[in-house]
Amino acid sequence: MEAAAPHSPAEPGSVQIVVTSSEQMRELGRRLAKLLRAGDLVMLSGELGAGKTTLTRGLGEGLGVRGAVTSPTFVIARVHPSLGDGPPLVHVDAYRLSGGLDEMEDLDLDVSLPDSVVVVEWGEGKVEELTEDRLQVLIHRAVGDTTDEVRQMTVTGVGERWATADLSVLAA
Repeated sequence: MEAAAPHSPAEPGSVQIVVTSSEQMRELGRRLAKLLRAGDLVMLSGELGAGKTTLTRGLGEGLGVRGAVTSPTFVIARVHPSLGDGPPLVHVDAYRLSGGLDEMEDLDLDVSLPDSVVVVEWGEGKVEELTEDRLQVLIHRAVGDTTDEVRQMTVTGVGERWATADLSVLAA
């Protein structure tokens, strides 16, 4: 992994990262897990196949949770309890949810959030109201008929929780 080229500077509170393989994406998830604690909301955005679930798999490994982290597309949400003293991981795929926060409220994420790390794929416009503090991860990949595994990522901390966090450790 490397810091992205300075073609578009990252906004304050964000870091740009280039990932070139699925193993690097998992490793990024493991490093990101070290920054997370109970009560954190992570929003993942990107095209189908961009690596959102692969990143979350690495997060689960880094958090030391039980169960294989797979896409919760059809069950909408999965809870992975901690195998140690860390927080559980709540993994949500909001792709099939058309409504905003009302539909998300049926999942009781507001109840899970204080005690868990909540990761929401496709959560834009749906979960921002859960908390003022969140980590937004935007993953860009080449689209179309390509085998290109390069991902351009922007990780942005929003709110007081992330104001002083050193996100540059993710690009190490």
